[in-house]
Amino acid sequence: MKFLPFVLKHLKRNWVRTTSTVVAMAVCIFLFCTLQTVLREINAQLESANAARLVTRHAVSLVFSLPLSYGARIQAVPGVKSVANTTWFGGSLPAKKEGKAEGDASTTDWSSFFPNMAVDAEPYFAMYPEFQMPPEQYRDFLGDLQGAAIGKKLADKFGWKVGDRFFLESFIPPYRKSTGPFEFVVRAIFDTDTGKYPGTDTNIMFFHFRYLYESTGRRLNAGTYTVAIDDPNKAGSISKAIDGLFENSDAQTHSETEQAFRAGFIAMAGNLALLLNSIGLAVSFTILLVTANTMSMAVRERRTEIAVLKTLGFPSALVMGLILAEALLLGFLGGGVGVFGSQALMWVIMHSPAKDMLAGVGLSTLAIKPAVGLLGMGVALVLGFAAGFVPALNAYRSKITDMLRTV
Repeated sequence: MKFLPFVLKHLKRNWVRTTSTVVAMAVCIFLFCTLQTVLREINAQLESANAARLVTRHAVSLVFSLPLSYGARIQAVPGVKSVANTTWFGGSLPAKKEGKAEGDASTTDWSSFFPNMAVDAEPYFAMYPEFQMPPEQYRDFLGDLQGAAIGKKLADKFGWKVGDRFFLESFIPPYRKSTGPFEFVVRAIFDTDTGKYPGTDTNIMFFHFRYLYESTGRRLNAGTYTVAIDDPNKAGSISKAIDGLFENSDAQTHSETEQAFRAGFIAMAGNLALLLNSIGLAVSFTILLVTANTMSMAVRERRTEIAVLKTLGFPSALVMGLILAEALLLGFLGGGVGVFGSQALMWVIMHSPAKDMLAGVGLSTLAIKPAVGLLGMGVALVLGFAAGFVPALNAYRSKITDMLRTV
């Protein structure tokens, strides 16, 4: 520690260069922590999937629906315990403050968007023990066609409680009524045990598919089918058996595990892991070169000082250590600023309208985990060490006469 003032003095000598290097390092760690936080949140969503659940969708695309008659046929496949129709409603709150939009006021307010699904309630909730709600509320939900079961996060977000009414209007044309938005009544509020079911999102709403079906004139099909199976080890064979039933039909199916379905849904935006990691690697390499150039310039400017230190009896190892300490301090400062900046960005996003849009794709919470912050600081220190090692080694190997001769 007694050499710290000496290191700080050299950093302050050319404060413009030092500041620019710290900022460059901070940008690198900022991107690294932000990208890693997003990736970990996505992975948490994938890990929350149950291996004993399958999803059957249209073989061509999620855009196409499946006949309602498929449900009974899937139920008859050996190994299938239960089947539930699961249809993405795509509803959002009408922009008008009083809830029910009329005429030209029926515009979509995307800032209030949240996931909402029409399901076969009884079999669906039997498949999802992670959604926990009071028994009396569940009974009320099953007994009310307009009833809605909403997650705790969603209830807290809008201040909803059991008995409240609200209106949703879908942006999908077949799911719209000529008489106006759908009216719902909050009949149940469910939560989850995050310790037992990590990654489970409660920023979501479920309602009865029969309500959607009857309100739109009984002309709808199923979006997808969620299938519970008795043995996760047989997921592959059961999926093939289900798809084999409809191999020659007009609406062929593709069945896969719930985790594979979610991964495929995310993959529609491309290979995010490869993309984000590639960006982080490219930025880290660039910052490494910038920091290494900074340290090389600093050592070249102080050749006389290094020679004098060795003349006064400073061991070469100590001189090398001082230069490495300077590089590590640059990494530490840049890493600290980067981690703080990334956390600040997460806080701003979680307190802005963008939070609702992210919740619509399952990213309801974004915050830097301690492990990500420590990893970011570790990367910053490694970059600092790598950038300063070669200049420090050259200073270690240099001879006093050679360094004084070049002055």
